Amino acid sequence: MAGSLPAAPVPINRLAEPLLKKLSASLDRAAPSRGWRDLAQLAGSQGRVKLSSRELEQCSLQVLEPEGSPSWSLLQLMGERGCTVLELTELLQTLEHTEALQCLNPPSIKVVVEPESQAVLSGRMVKLSCWAAGCPLLHYQWFKEEKAIPHGNFPELVLNQVSADDAGFYICRVNSDYSYEFSHWAQLDVCDIQGACHGNCLDLPERKIHICIHPQSQNLLVGEKLILQCGAIGIPLPQYQWYRNGSPLTNGDKKVYMVSCMDTEHQGTYWCHVYNDQDNQESKKIKVIIGGKSIAVECSEEDVNDFEMSDLEEQSTERQFAIDKVALLMGNMNYYNHPKLKAPLVDVYELTNLLRQLDFKVVSLLDLTEPEMRNAVNEFLLLLDKGVYGLLYYAGHGYENYGNSFMVPIDAPNPYRAANCLCVQNILKLMQEKDTGLNVFLLDMCRKRNEYDNTVLILDALKVTANIVFGYATCQGAEAFEIQQSGLANGIFVKFLKERLLEDKKITVLLDGVAEDMGRCHLTKGKQALEIRSSLSEKRALTDPIQQTVTSVESLARNLQWAKAHELPESMCLQFTCGVQIQLGFAAEFSNVLIVYTRIVKKPPEITVCKAYVTDFPLDLDVDPKEANKGTPEETGSYLLSKDLPKHCLYTRISSLQKLKEDLTFTVCLHYEYAGVDDVVDERKVVNIGKPLIAKLRIHQGYRKKSCFQNSFMPNGPGFAPPPGAVEAGYCPPHHNHQPHSYAGFPQASPAHPGSLQPARCHCSTTPNRLVAWPATWSYPSSSSQSNIPVETTDELESDFSGSLRLSHQQ
Repeated sequence: MAGSLPAAPVPINRLAEPLLKKLSASLDRAAPSRGWRDLAQLAGSQGRVKLSSRELEQCSLQVLEPEGSPSWSLLQLMGERGCTVLELTELLQTLEHTEALQCLNPPSIKVVVEPESQAVLSGRMVKLSCWAAGCPLLHYQWFKEEKAIPHGNFPELVLNQVSADDAGFYICRVNSDYSYEFSHWAQLDVCDIQGACHGNCLDLPERKIHICIHPQSQNLLVGEKLILQCGAIGIPLPQYQWYRNGSPLTNGDKKVYMVSCMDTEHQGTYWCHVYNDQDNQESKKIKVIIGGKSIAVECSEEDVNDFEMSDLEEQSTERQFAIDKVALLMGNMNYYNHPKLKAPLVDVYELTNLLRQLDFKVVSLLDLTEPEMRNAVNEFLLLLDKGVYGLLYYAGHGYENYGNSFMVPIDAPNPYRAANCLCVQNILKLMQEKDTGLNVFLLDMCRKRNEYDNTVLILDALKVTANIVFGYATCQGAEAFEIQQSGLANGIFVKFLKERLLEDKKITVLLDGVAEDMGRCHLTKGKQALEIRSSLSEKRALTDPIQQTVTSVESLARNLQWAKAHELPESMCLQFTCGVQIQLGFAAEFSNVLIVYTRIVKKPPEITVCKAYVTDFPLDLDVDPKEANKGTPEETGSYLLSKDLPKHCLYTRISSLQKLKEDLTFTVCLHYEYAGVDDVVDERKVVNIGKPLIAKLRIHQGYRKKSCFQNSFMPNGPGFAPPPGAVEAGYCPPHHNHQPHSYAGFPQASPAHPGSLQPARCHCSTTPNRLVAWPATWSYPSSSSQSNIPVETTDELESDFSGSLRLSHQQ
């Protein structure tokens, strides 16, 4: 990985200026028979470069200049005549000019002490060492993943009182003036379990393994999930191997061992063998029992006899009803640090209209940050009550770890972890606590594993209420796709869901039909399939009627919250001094997207030219001046309301209303000219329309740190700390194009650990009927030879599906 001078035939004058100066100084002070004149004579005699007497004299006269150098002039002339570095090297070898040759071929750098991977307790001091030899003057720079460490310019990197944030991969770059070398990657794993070692770890020999987290015995039922965890500290980094009944387990080489669906064959004695090349230890042996105690319902023979089939038939035909129906639809598209999406715009809009036909109170929101998503869910929970039907739809980036699904806000960092996202299972638990009659979660996102996330969620079990229905747009470990049509995008899931959503069928039967429709789509067969999970034992449908027996306080609160989120400003007519009247109207595209349209409705005849526009919107809002005051809604980015808005107006689209902190005020500007007068006259009016739509709920206010949505984490859970990205260090800047980046000076031979974690939801593009994965931009280190970190891809599909439809996939 060392950098050195190029071996290609490069002209002398292409050498770096510092190197040319050093080479010239060496030739200027050389002993007789090895100076610049001898070099010129030898080059001429061998036919390389012939210089005239006048040119040699000009070189010689350089000694009269304050900083002149005859050798510099000679080398410049030789380079201009096509003399290469390789030819110059051969000439210097003939002259036996050792000093000059060393300038062209500096000694290589060799790292003699590599940094060592290790696992330590939080709060301890960690020292990583990298020592190199080969040049008298060496420079060091440490990196944590892709970022240079401030003041990390010494052979030893000392980290005082490390925490979980310090976990990750480290590398050191050593360079001289002309070459560089990278150390090996070193992984630092930080065990952050409070009191896990009971104070016994402090006196351990430095290179001994000590197990801080032991697995716990479990008593499970068939079908439940098993999660066993083991955590250890030691130098070098400990490795793990799980055993059951004395036999090593396949895929049991991580800290966490999981079985997603337990059966009787999985019960037995489990333990973990922890080892490195210095030591090895075994965890406590624990029992995993399948079956547990049987639970029976006591009843008499008479009770059994009374329970006849006629009762069952009557129950199966009885129509269910909802106390109320509420839905929250969230679509994230414009991510700060991740690929943007298209389909959530259309998907959320179309589902909103369909659910309103089913009498759902719908709040539809686009592009939410983490606190905004949490507060939106909190407002949604306020709408729930006993017997209410609650539906939550999410489209955007996402992932799934160990059976828990995570929705990714638009401000999530890269890479993101559970703490940056919303856990679906946590929200579902809070929905169940409201005693809802039906909980429907529709997740239109990818469900790939996120190994950047080294935490395990500890969640309380859901209540056995038999009212949960999950509709996953794709299977576990797979991606979701979008359809592109006339500039607008639909997700594959919603494309088929919207065709059936109004059917009067049990929700699980309806989703089964959607799954069958998706299965017949040749574009995504083998790539995406709907997965349905349900604990629904009653025949409940989205079409069930609303039946309120008593108007409760909760019902009134629901109606009030819904009204707040959908209250539009009243249309107004503005009268200007010159006699011009302007109509100002408003429409809601989403609960946080407002369309403002203006039209001149009256103009005195003496005014020949008259134009009006709106401006000066609060900085909190997303209003692009270049896309405001347009002649069509499409020009503003509003493709969905075009047919419903009045014609011959100027339109402005205002997004992100959830960020509005004060009343929404803006200025209406009027420019006009009188007949025969060249001067343009301006009039302005400031308009205050209060807090429209979702702004009334003030969900921009950040949630308290200890929110009911905060995830419970088990530190140092599955996998290891995130692998590094591209080290932004080297001698050439990166070339940004559509190919894998190439950074000069980056260790290309590091162990394979693919790509950046951004698989989330997917869309397609223009290559017919194919699925293409870009290669990983960088090679990352891994603790094992095989890695299952998802690779960032750009999958492309196209077809004549539904006429002009095209599929496109998100990176």
